[in-house]
Amino acid sequence: MFVPTAFVLGLGVILAMTFVTWCASALKRDVSIVDSVWPLFFLAAALTYAGTVPQRGPRAQLVVVLVGCWALRLAAYLTWRNWGEPEDRRYQKIRRHNEPHFTVKSLYLIFGLQGALAWIVSLPLLAAIASPGSLNPLDGAGIALWGVGFCFESVADLQLARFKRAAANRGRVMDRGLWRYTRHPNYFGDCCIWWAFFLFAAAEGGWWSFVGPLLMSFLLLRVSGVALLEKDIGQRRPAYRDYVLRTNAFFPGPPKRDAQTSEGGAA
Repeated sequence: MFVPTAFVLGLGVILAMTFVTWCASALKRDVSIVDSVWPLFFLAAALTYAGTVPQRGPRAQLVVVLVGCWALRLAAYLTWRNWGEPEDRRYQKIRRHNEPHFTVKSLYLIFGLQGALAWIVSLPLLAAIASPGSLNPLDGAGIALWGVGFCFESVADLQLARFKRAAANRGRVMDRGLWRYTRHPNYFGDCCIWWAFFLFAAAEGGWWSFVGPLLMSFLLLRVSGVALLEKDIGQRRPAYRDYVLRTNAFFPGPPKRDAQTSEGGAA
């Protein structure tokens, strides 16, 4: 079910969050903090929808809990990972290309844009939360797919963090654990999670919300995810080229050939 009032109110909440985050980034001169807040946009949207729709059923409670688990874990991990680090090089590049007055421009180039994207991606959350019916087998499929995605994303993040902490791995490519089967297991997990939310929405007729996970998949594959990270990594980290040749980019699969070397740059 599509509830226009709830959807518009969700946009207002997200934009308010983007403004507060922008103010903090202006004081810190670091827009990277938007990465930590990104998953919280969806939790705020889900809570707003749950508090606004006229009727809620068991699906609404389930979706809010699952969004909360995913968003809080990811936000905590990104905050921990970026703590004490300089501004992400992706944002440094955007900053250089938009001076002078980047601080003002970042309000719409970074924060407003990400808020608007999160609002559109949240469509299946609205559709699922607004459906008062009982759970059915499609919800079961959604739970299973969400579990796969959450495991891939959280385990991949943990494996990469441990790999980077070891001094012996400095200057080497992460090609172990889940990273042996896909170069971006965390992004694959994120994609699964959003298609799982679509299954919850579709369980009671919310097929129209496919726009949300489709947009998220596009962002992960073609915009801010795989394509952006791998744009020049082969030039900066030569051993990554061999990793590319033997490892699937996104969907997990067996290595195309055994690893010959692990020297290069950490993934």
